[in-house]
Parts: sequence; structure tokens; C-alpha cells
Amino acid sequence: MNAARAGCKKPYLAAATSTIIAVFALLPGNLAHGQIVEVSYALAPRAQVEVRLRQVTMNNVKRQAILRQLFEQAGCTGDALADQSFKKKRPANVICTLSGATDSTIVVGAHFDHSTEYGEGAVDDWSGASLLPSLFQSLQGRPRRHTFVFVGFGSEEKGLVGSRFFVGQLSEEKLSKTKAMVNLECLGMGPTKVWASHADKTLLGNLARVAKALNLSLAAVNVEKVGTDDSDSFAKRGIPTLSVHSITQETWHILHSTSDSLRVIKFDDYYSSYHLIAAYLAYIDTILP
Repeated sequence: MNAARAGCKKPYLAAATSTIIAVFALLPGNLAHGQIVEVSYALAPRAQVEVRLRQVTMNNVKRQAILRQLFEQAGCTGDALADQSFKKKRPANVICTLSGATDSTIVVGAHFDHSTEYGEGAVDDWSGASLLPSLFQSLQGRPRRHTFVFVGFGSEEKGLVGSRFFVGQLSEEKLSKTKAMVNLECLGMGPTKVWASHADKTLLGNLARVAKALNLSLAAVNVEKVGTDDSDSFAKRGIPTLSVHSITQETWHILHSTSDSLRVIKFDDYYSSYHLIAAYLAYIDTILP
């Protein structure tokens, strides 16, 4: 998170994902009253998700390289995986595209850089960035209506530089076809939270619906006083956004401090957030235009 105030690699674990089929009731405004929708998604094994999280390093250039490698290991390769450079001597955005039946797009983002003078940045925001390959894994191999673009943004801590550049490169046509931006920020310090006052109301309502259907924890915690995040770059261009996090009044002080390390991440909560986000992405793929 771009605040308002001032490791070593482990072996990659190859393991099969488990497919989940969930049924959600829809409220008026999405589809016909009383209609239900069936969605499918997969969950990467807990051990695999944890290995990705534990590859945190304090070097931002290495973070970019590790994130790219994690995408490749998850199956995002070739032309689907690209680096988007925006400034010399700064790590590039890492972009993984999962093509759907249409070019209507859902962006899922998190920044991989961290404020190098404070802690190791495991929470802010390797917790979000390292989850992107697992979310790609959750959606690949099954038909999707939308094209999903997973982006690891660079230089968020320098003023949302990577996300602003990404949005700035989109044509008017691509902007109009970008139906949502889901931002992952500072996960795992506790149960899943959402920045409700900052969220598109339709996206927010759908997240609440999925959490209730799966009996997964979700609470609204607004973080305007903590700072901004990459969703702001998209919202300013008229794209509906939603930011998922785990910050509370008791934990916000961890950000941009020497306390930001793997020790403060509760893996049960982190994996629960992963499950909720994976199901949510599969759900909005089904109901968004």
C-alpha cells in the first residue's frame, strides 16, 4: 500500500489443484429474480500457496523475477506472459493474460514492490502479488467468458507508478471493455476485509454474496487514513474497482515498519482469502457483461 505516512527460495511443489463447483443464488439486478448460477474454480494446495508466499525477498528487482517464475510454474508461459517496462532502472509490471471467450476483461492486480527501508514487505504487498499465480491456476483449464489479466505492478510505493502506466497505455476501446479491477493488498494479517467505501457497489455486493454462500469470513474495513492503492489508478479512469485486504485498526501499524514480515501472516486466514477471491473471480466472470 502506498502509505499516507512515511528470503531465500524454496522448492516449487508440483501438486494437483482440486476443482470446486459452487451454486450461488442471484438477486435482482444481476439476472432474473430467483435464478441461480453454477460456477467452477480450482484451489491450489495450501503447501503450494505457502511456498509462493515464502519466496519473499527484500530486493524489488528479484521480486519481479520471482513473480514471473511463479507465473511460469503455474502454467502462464509464452505470449501470455510479458513484462511491461515503464521507467529505466525500475522493475517492470509483470502481466499474465488468461484468454476467455470474449475480449471483455477483468483485471486482477497487486504490487510486488515494497518500501525497501522498512521490513521485508511480506504483507505489503508480496502477500497479494504471490497470490496472483495461484488465482491464475484457479481459473485456467475451464471455460471463461472474460479475459483475465493478472498484473504484478511495480513502483506502487513510488506513487502508483506501475498501475498508472498500465492504465495509461489502454486504448479507449480497451478501457470500455475492462469491466472490473480487483486489487489484492496486504492479505493474511487476519480474516478477509474489503475497502467498502472505495468499492463499486455491484462488485461489493457480489463479494458479500459469495462470502455468505461459502461461509467465508468477510468484513468491511475502510482504510482511507492508511493510504491509497493501485485500484485508484483504475477508478480514476471510470473502471469499477474492489480492494481486498486484511488491515484493521490493530494491524495497520505493521505496514511500512520493521514488523512487516512473514511472522505476522496467519496462513489459515491467508488461504481463506485465497479461496474467497478465487470463487469471487469465477462468479463475476459468469454474471458481469
